[in-house]
Amino acid sequence: MDTGILILRLLVGLLVAGHGVQKISSHLGGRGLEGGTEEFRADGFRGGVLTALAAGGGQIGSGLLLAAGLLTPLAATGAIGVMTVALTVKWRHGLWVQNDGYEYPLVLIGTAAALAATGPGAWSLDAVLGLTPYPLWWAALALAAGLGSGLLTRLVLHRRTAAVPHATAPGGH
Repeated sequence: MDTGILILRLLVGLLVAGHGVQKISSHLGGRGLEGGTEEFRADGFRGGVLTALAAGGGQIGSGLLLAAGLLTPLAATGAIGVMTVALTVKWRHGLWVQNDGYEYPLVLIGTAAALAATGPGAWSLDAVLGLTPYPLWWAALALAAGLGSGLLTRLVLHRRTAAVPHATAPGGH
C-alpha cells in the first residue's frame, strides 16, 4: 500500500507543481509570468501579476509538499483550493477535458482529498517526522477549506462582466 501511495503522491504532487511552474515561468512549456497573467485576465480574473504569482506559487508549494508527503493535510488543502478555481473556470464547458471541461481539476481535487484521507504513507517526510497518522477529520477539514478557499478566490477575484458576443472573422457568420 505504501508503494501505491508514494507513486500517487509523486505523480499528482509533481503535476500540480509543474502546472504552477508553467503559470509563472517559461519552463515546462509555460509562457512566462506575462503569459500566466494574460491567462488569468482572459479567464476574467483581476489582479494581474499578483494573481498569477499567487496561483503559481500555491500550485508549486502544495504540489511539492504533496510529493514529499510533508504536512499532507495542508498540502491537500492548497491543491484542492487552486484546482477548485480551475474547475470554476472550466465548469461552463462541461465535464470532459476534450471540450476544455473540468475533468482534470476534478481528478486532482479528488486525489488530493484521498491523500488527505489515507495519509502520505510510510515513505514520506510526515512519517519520518512522526506526524502521522493524521486523524480522519483532517481530511474533511482539508476538503472543506480547499473548496471554500477556491470558491472564495473565485468570488473575490473574478470580474463580473456582461456577456460579450464573440466577433466573427471578416466575411464570416
